[in-house]
Amino acid sequence: MTTVLYIDDDAGLRRLAARTLARHGFEVTVAEGGAEGVALASARAFDLIAVDHYMPGMDGLETLQQLRALPDVPPVVYVTGSEEGRIAVAALKAGAADYVVKSIGSDFFDLLASAFAQVLERSALERDKAAVEDQLRASNARLEALLSEVNHRVANSLQIVSAMVRMQSTALDNADARLALDDTQRRIAAIAQVHRRLYTSNHVDQVDMREYLGALVEELGETWSTPTAPRMLRLAADPIRLSTDRAVSLGVIVTELVSNACKYAYPGTGSDRCGGEVRVSLVDDGDAYFRLAVEDDGIGMVADAAPRGTGVGTKLIRAMAQSLQSSVEYGSSGAGAQSGVRATLRAALG
Repeated sequence: MTTVLYIDDDAGLRRLAARTLARHGFEVTVAEGGAEGVALASARAFDLIAVDHYMPGMDGLETLQQLRALPDVPPVVYVTGSEEGRIAVAALKAGAADYVVKSIGSDFFDLLASAFAQVLERSALERDKAAVEDQLRASNARLEALLSEVNHRVANSLQIVSAMVRMQSTALDNADARLALDDTQRRIAAIAQVHRRLYTSNHVDQVDMREYLGALVEELGETWSTPTAPRMLRLAADPIRLSTDRAVSLGVIVTELVSNACKYAYPGTGSDRCGGEVRVSLVDDGDAYFRLAVEDDGIGMVADAAPRGTGVGTKLIRAMAQSLQSSVEYGSSGAGAQSGVRATLRAALG
């Protein structure tokens, strides 16, 4: 049975409310004023509370304020006079669930019982909604934790694969085979870096490209720069976030383009091998697009020339660009004989 606390200073109306509301299926407890009502609501739980406005000492609005300060307060229905619309509005703003205009006769209690039923229904819907939202939040938290763990395991597994490739490379006598395995190791590291970023950040489904490319470019710089052939790698990146698959594609493209620039832009051997700079930029290009550019100041490239290596890198760049629904375009980064190479790609963020 639904329990109701009815607060009213009119003794006759309290008795009538108790009898009439009982016929509507409510178990009614009465209080003769605000202070007694607040004390009863503090001592036991009720499903509903009805509060009259005009009461000596503590009026209905003050009573409502003190009731609302209680923990787990039930819905409150406010009772006002027939010409007190402004008071009803004030009560609703103060937290009342509904209001009923007091009138003489049984119609008032019918309206009050109807208001109780509507308030209880709304309250049940709000509880159900809150419960579903709590379940969704808990489910999302579990899924995020699971995805973070997956990314952690993938990154660790790729690190193991990379170590195996390194071990195999050091065991080979063939220089070309070692170089091919070194390229493979860099490609694995580019992908592993994506998953490492995912499990160490608050976003488990998107990669901060400025942080990711910063770490990737730093690793490539340590790989390619030597005292006899220094490589200065510079990055300028906007704060762009990409989904995991797009971040992997872009990371592989950057790895290949930077590696190509470090290997071929500045030729020479031994002490004659020259140093140089490679610049990487990633900018927001407007209309939900980004633009990637990798450029050097080296010897440039001959148009339509055959790949100077195995050609695997060129195929990878083309495949990764296609996965981004784009393509890499090549041009000169400057003028003159030492014109350099500028490779650019424009693709959608989403």
